[in-house]
Amino acid sequence: MDFLSESPREECGIIGVFAPNEDVARMTFFGLFALQHRGQEAAGIAVADGQTLSLYKNVGLVTQVFRPSTLDELKGHYAIGHTRYSTTGSSQIRNAQPFMIETMNGPLALAHNGNLVNSAALRETLLRQGVGFSSSSDSEVMTMMLARDSGASWEERIKAAMQKWVGAYSLTILTRDCVYAVRDPWGFRPLSVGPLPGGGYAVASETGALRTLGCEAIRDVQPGEIVTLSANALTVTQALAPIKPSAKCVFEFIYFARPDQTWDGVNVHAVRQKLGEELAREFVSGWGSGLGNGWPAAERTNGYETDAQMADVVIPVPDSSTPAAIGFARASGIPYNDGFVKNRYVGRTFIEPTDSLRKRGVALKFNVISENVLNKRVVVIDDSIVRGNTTGPLVRLLRQAGAKEVHMCITCPPIAHPCFMGVDMGTYADLIAHQRTVEQIRKKVGADSLTFLSLEGMMRAVGQADGFCQACFTGKYPVPVDLLSVKTGFERGAK
Repeated sequence: MDFLSESPREECGIIGVFAPNEDVARMTFFGLFALQHRGQEAAGIAVADGQTLSLYKNVGLVTQVFRPSTLDELKGHYAIGHTRYSTTGSSQIRNAQPFMIETMNGPLALAHNGNLVNSAALRETLLRQGVGFSSSSDSEVMTMMLARDSGASWEERIKAAMQKWVGAYSLTILTRDCVYAVRDPWGFRPLSVGPLPGGGYAVASETGALRTLGCEAIRDVQPGEIVTLSANALTVTQALAPIKPSAKCVFEFIYFARPDQTWDGVNVHAVRQKLGEELAREFVSGWGSGLGNGWPAAERTNGYETDAQMADVVIPVPDSSTPAAIGFARASGIPYNDGFVKNRYVGRTFIEPTDSLRKRGVALKFNVISENVLNKRVVVIDDSIVRGNTTGPLVRLLRQAGAKEVHMCITCPPIAHPCFMGVDMGTYADLIAHQRTVEQIRKKVGADSLTFLSLEGMMRAVGQADGFCQACFTGKYPVPVDLLSVKTGFERGAK
């Protein structure tokens, strides 16, 4: 629970492991630990021994949920795990994953990263058929659909269900003697697989989690694929034809993923540095398409011989903006330094602050290194502005620390539209950029200038002109969504 949250949050991280000679529960635990940044509200692990499944899940961080004694009870050769941030359904134990049920075809567990846009219709169909639900999660809908399908094998049942699922889903599915990894045909969410050094395979939301387990030869699970991890070796089935162009979530590069993540052959840290470089060019040139004011032309030509003379220091809002700030400083010639110190634990506690502490706002999470900003013109690099709850207080903290000027630079365009694919950005009413100009946002947050990276500059940094979902910037969704429900107060649990 992050009561100071500003940046958008991805729904979760998932992992699957087949390791016949290892303690799979502990391997899954350490894989989830490497995915903790993708969700801090709940965690769970399900394990199979060839006959039965066992499950443990609870609310809290991975290290809060699992103890050595808990992991000792999870015996088997196959496992899946999940760490959750609530987008569909509230933050309660009943919505924690994996979901596990007994079916006519044996036990089944499922962990899901993403969001189905047709979840409400699927749920209503199941309810009319007499199926009961214990949660408000679309992941349980997917689990029940797999349980009811009449296919001859689990792979056939998964194929049949994929025909009906619309939206973002990267899945790990556990049966008594197999782990399946599944990715939607649009490729919204990342999913990678690799061989374990001691035998077997692992699959996870990010390559960093796989490298934690010793995987080296890592490949992406392709859109529309089912990858089977079992004693019969790894097999790959193209269940659905990939949709062209794909719709990979560009926010993985901007914010979500760890910097060591490599997705579709592209390293996240390298992209973030390029985002900063592109932003510096647009900022220094006073880029004038309406998404940012940058430096006024009069100042840019008023005797400055170098870009570095236009500001005194570039600082990031840690941590995801640090590579971008490095790239910005390198491209602009403005010196880089640390300006904020982040308390990485305040936003991940389940203890609510007192009213007096809550009024301290971002000061509970960030402190300013006054010596690095005192009497200086400061350029602040941040990955995004979503609701605007944090940006204004950060600007005020810098002014209180003695900054002469504060120029906010954002490594993506204004977020003016909600996400339906598993990113918790709220409704239109929640988004500061909805029906506000950049100048109106600048005044609201109190910065001397505000510059958003252009859509073209963002995609240049990513290195591809298409193949990515940009709906939160453009409003052009890759799959049909019900926008009317958003305008009246969209609730992800009842799409």
